[in-house]
Amino acid sequence: MIAIVGPTGVGKSDLALSLAQFFPIEIISADSRQVYRYMDIGTNKPCALDRASVPHHLIDVVQPDEHFSLAMYHQLADQALTRIEQKGKLPLLVGGSGLYVWSLVEGWKIPQVPPDQELRRQLEARAEQEGGPSLYRELQDIDPVAAAKINVSNVRRIIRALEIHHATKQPPSQSQRKEMPEFPILIIGLTQGRGELYRRIDRRADKMIQKGLIEETDQLLRRGYSPHLPSMSGIGYKEIVQFLQDQMTLLEATDKIKYETHRLARRQYAWFRLTDNRIRWFDASETEGELTVALDEVKGLIEDFVS
Repeated sequence: MIAIVGPTGVGKSDLALSLAQFFPIEIISADSRQVYRYMDIGTNKPCALDRASVPHHLIDVVQPDEHFSLAMYHQLADQALTRIEQKGKLPLLVGGSGLYVWSLVEGWKIPQVPPDQELRRQLEARAEQEGGPSLYRELQDIDPVAAAKINVSNVRRIIRALEIHHATKQPPSQSQRKEMPEFPILIIGLTQGRGELYRRIDRRADKMIQKGLIEETDQLLRRGYSPHLPSMSGIGYKEIVQFLQDQMTLLEATDKIKYETHRLARRQYAWFRLTDNRIRWFDASETEGELTVALDEVKGLIEDFVS
């Protein structure tokens, strides 16, 4: 398997589609938002033409109000890998969701714990009343190893860890074993200068508005999907919901989308570190608005890898 990783907006999908001209690849998405149907513009899904030319997996697999977990992602990704292998194709994992990428690359064994909706409601109520750090401290007492891997502000992941402990009576970190995959893996990283990356992100945010992010978000609400759903908490949708509810102007919403996406890119570098010697890093730069990567060098690397 080959993986293309890096921050949002750096051009991972562009590189993947370019490589499809030279290798018999099928793409497995490693994007935690592209799994939801009807959420196309805000998640920057590949267009219908690209998906028709190169098979894509793990896109549009659940409704916006359906539960989706890391365990479900693993199950679907394993099925996709099997199908791709049976066709004699090369699987290309593409995305910036570090949790998804490393769980596959490192062979995490995810505990099969179904969601406990009542427990989740209780913990969410506590988070509202006492604050997320209260739940985080509880997790630290139960399992400091698991707590160290979760940001204190990520209430959803904290609740999931507590849910696993409640179901298994074991520290969550003990439930997540690793068994490295038997097949070789090549990890290609794309990076870009911070200012250049931010400008690219900002242009993409403006294009999303022009392409109809407001209308897409409004249609999701009209379909009856609550703005409080996990799917609707993604960058872009939550800000446009606030605009539609007259809580901010469109300019304020667009600026907030850009700001939050900059923050996301910085967090992704914590998942994909430039010092990680498992990743072969390449600089992506722009020439007259077009993204350029050392394509010949990447091609050569892949040819050596698959030979």
